[in-house]
Amino acid sequence: MTEQVLIAQLELNKPFGTQICQQMVEAIKKIGFAEQDIVNLPEFEQAEFSLIQDPYTADHNLMGSWYDDNKHRLGQIQFNSDGSFYAEYDIVQPHPSKKKWFVEGMSAWGNRGDIRTEAKLLPALE
Repeated sequence: MTEQVLIAQLELNKPFGTQICQQMVEAIKKIGFAEQDIVNLPEFEQAEFSLIQDPYTADHNLMGSWYDDNKHRLGQIQFNSDGSFYAEYDIVQPHPSKKKWFVEGMSAWGNRGDIRTEAKLLPALE
């Protein structure tokens, strides 16, 4: 039963998840990073997915995680039972044009009608 729910959730969320990943990649590029600057840009199909239970509704949420070749987690995406989502992806590099900033990662959140992205910045060490 759980495997069938996972497959159904993947099929339901694949087009939306692909759109989220594309917008995250566009936001990363907008900062000034080139594709080759970021290892394994977020792609929906590259995530490893599982179901987690929503503690409030007891419904199944779809959770995906991205990993590098050494199995270190690079990011995650979660599709909630209410139609919302949250995603984050590690960048962990100095800002390409603003030397006073370090880019920790890229976040995305919202729902099917509204995808928002934001870079997670930290002051750079001097």
